[in-house]
Amino acid sequence: MCGIRLPKGLKQAEQLPEPIFTPSTKAELGHHDENISFEKTAGLMGQDMAEQVRDLSLRIYKDSADYARKRGIIIADTKFEFGMDEKGKLVLIDEVLTPDSSRFWPADSYQVGISPPSFDKQYVRDYLETLDWDKTPPGPPLPEEVIRNTAAKYREAQDRLTK
Repeated sequence: MCGIRLPKGLKQAEQLPEPIFTPSTKAELGHHDENISFEKTAGLMGQDMAEQVRDLSLRIYKDSADYARKRGIIIADTKFEFGMDEKGKLVLIDEVLTPDSSRFWPADSYQVGISPPSFDKQYVRDYLETLDWDKTPPGPPLPEEVIRNTAAKYREAQDRLTK
């Protein structure tokens, strides 16, 4: 993944030996971001800036994952978006560590080998997979029940994380 060799024999939802940095490029609206290697990232932004982004991403993830784990949530993965200010300084932009940018799993029901229940937008994705939809924008309207259940999952994550 992104030029990183993963351990052989990983099962679904199995934790990696250590967090990994998986950069991607930002796609045009309606397209998927493209995963790229660290080397390509360094080629796009320079070695020093790529190392800053990698090191900051891993530090934020590790600190946040430790915090969440103590509150019963596994942050399986997340994404961060960075930019640069007018002075060329690295800036963390966009929303961070929300159910829209992360996979939040309840630690008390986590099991290797199965798709864990989650407190994130996976619930909506799973619903959309049941539809005959070609995945091109705009997306289909969501039933009130899916909206209510998704909001409840987001609130439960918030409640666990802010206790």
